[in-house]
Amino acid sequence: MARSSDTARTPQGVTSSGIDVLDRAASILFAFRRNDEPLTLTELSERTGLYKSTLSRLAQALCHHQLLIRHDDGRFWIGSAAMHLSAVYEAGFDLRDVLLPAMKELSAETGEAVSFHVRERDHRVCLYRIASRHSIRAEVQQGDTQPLERGAGGRVLLAFSGEPGEPYDTVRSRYVYLSMGERDRETSGISAPVFRVGQELVGALGIVGPSARMGMEEMERYRPRLLDFAARVTKLLGGDPEPLLTAAGALDTASSQAASERPGPQQKQPDATGQTQENENA
Repeated sequence: MARSSDTARTPQGVTSSGIDVLDRAASILFAFRRNDEPLTLTELSERTGLYKSTLSRLAQALCHHQLLIRHDDGRFWIGSAAMHLSAVYEAGFDLRDVLLPAMKELSAETGEAVSFHVRERDHRVCLYRIASRHSIRAEVQQGDTQPLERGAGGRVLLAFSGEPGEPYDTVRSRYVYLSMGERDRETSGISAPVFRVGQELVGALGIVGPSARMGMEEMERYRPRLLDFAARVTKLLGGDPEPLLTAAGALDTASSQAASERPGPQQKQPDATGQTQENENA
C-alpha cells in the first residue's frame, strides 16, 4: 500500500536507518538543544520537518515511555528515561574503547606514532600512545608530562581552553596546529582537538615523529586525515564533528590547489599556524 504524504515526509536532523518510524522518533528527540526552553508542537514541526499530526502521535508514544514529558501548557521536554539511559551509558563507558581503535588505524595509515594528550592544570599529559612502526621514533611515552606552551598538543589544548591571541586564534579557526622543533628540535607534531557533548574539549589527538622524516610537507598531507579521525572520535563521544569535517574538507581543497605551487628554497613557506616565515628549521 502506498504511503500517504503524511507518513512519507522525511524527517530533518537524522540520517535514514531504513526504519521510518524510528527515524521520525529520533528526529523529535534530537530536536532538543542544551539551552532550549520546552518546545511547542509548532517548534518541533519546524525543527523536524514532520507534520503536526505525525508529531502528536509520536510525542504521545514517547511520553508513554518517559522519553518525553508534556507540560501543562502543551510544550514538550526530554523525559526522565533519557537520564536513566545516560547513567547506563556512563557506567559502561571507557574512553579507551573509543580512542584506541581510531589511534591504531591512524598510526597504521601514517606509520608514525599517534598520541592523545589531556590538560592537567598548567601542563599536559600523554594519556594514550600508539608507537611508530619505525625504529627511529619520537620518544614520548604514555604518562609523560609536557608543557602546554610548546608543541602541537599543548597549543591545541590552550587554543580550545580559550587562550587569547595568536597562534591560538588561528588554531581555533583551522582546528589544527603543526609544530616543528618547538618542544624538541628533532621532533615534529600535528594535533587536532577532540570534543564531547556540548563541544566540551576532551583532549588533543596528534601524530608525532622525527623532523627528518616528518617535515611540513608530510604534516600537510596528514592534516585532512587527522581532522577526519578527530571528527570520528568526537562524534562517538557525542560532540559535533561538523567543524572538524569542514576544516578537513577546506584544507584538502586548498592542498590540491597549491600542489603545483611549492615554495623554492629561498621562498617563504607557511609556519605551523599558516603564517609565513623564512625557510629554516624550527
